[in-house]
Amino acid sequence: MTAAFTFPGQGSQAVGMGKALADAFPAARAVFEEVDGALLEKLTAIMWDGPAETLQLTQNAQPALMAVSMAALRVLETEAGFSVGRDAAFVAGHSLGEYSALAAAGSLSISDAARLLRTRGLAMQKAVPVGAGAMAALLGLDYEAAVAVADEAGDGEVCQAANDNGGGQVVVSGDKAAVDRAVEIAKGKGAKRAMLLPVSAPFHCKLMQPAADVMAKALSEVTIRKPASPLVSNVLAAAISDPDEIRRRLVEQVTGTVRWRESVAYMAARGVTRFFEIGAGKVLSGLVKRIADGAVGVSVGGPNDITAAKDALAAAK
Repeated sequence: MTAAFTFPGQGSQAVGMGKALADAFPAARAVFEEVDGALLEKLTAIMWDGPAETLQLTQNAQPALMAVSMAALRVLETEAGFSVGRDAAFVAGHSLGEYSALAAAGSLSISDAARLLRTRGLAMQKAVPVGAGAMAALLGLDYEAAVAVADEAGDGEVCQAANDNGGGQVVVSGDKAAVDRAVEIAKGKGAKRAMLLPVSAPFHCKLMQPAADVMAKALSEVTIRKPASPLVSNVLAAAISDPDEIRRRLVEQVTGTVRWRESVAYMAARGVTRFFEIGAGKVLSGLVKRIADGAVGVSVGGPNDITAAKDALAAAK
């Protein structure tokens, strides 16, 4: 198998996402109905009608993005004959997308994934007072240089690499003053751009430990099965399949670095040439081209993408 199925993270959300799938395919509608039922509210109303500010709230964006990913996957399964266990050498997701990947591989139920992501979003938002933390994108520095910037900027406060996205794009996270310092230091060390991100909390850093504690409890209470295809873990950049290890790594992920560059490189080194980005947006497909020479990113987020995805899967075999 030379295909991997990948799932996007926060930032890919947009009002209206998933509605065309729901309108066109009963399998997609069923996923959205299941998520609404699991959360005991009409998340779909926020997804499709907005307002954008409400959709962007972490506790809404996380389960919403998972819902779109699973709706798109169900359509691929019913209309294009996709099978995770047969067709995907690996599954992987960017941050919250790891939960989508696990649901796709049958490791988590869709309902459990929705509830876990609602809990995760709320816990991450509550972990740090609004305005006390920040995140910034450093563009044009490699990972080692960005880590050095974060270490220098820390100066007794928290500042660490949160996302190693590849292509010279590293996101740092931590205390607001330290992240501000990182932006200035990065500019002085040759970064093409260094800019604060419009986020509501400093994700994937030590300040998220209260949220990690909440997730440890929540994850202990759900069933996690062996995935149909191995999961390439964010914090390891390596494949795992043991349910107990998956549970442990999901907790570590809340405070740990999303090692996306290394994860894509890991899959490419094991023969993956086509990376199917299943869900909203095209962020991961763009990153694939920067990380793995010759690899193809295939975005599947709407009805018009299904036929092209089927052809790309046939080419990957």
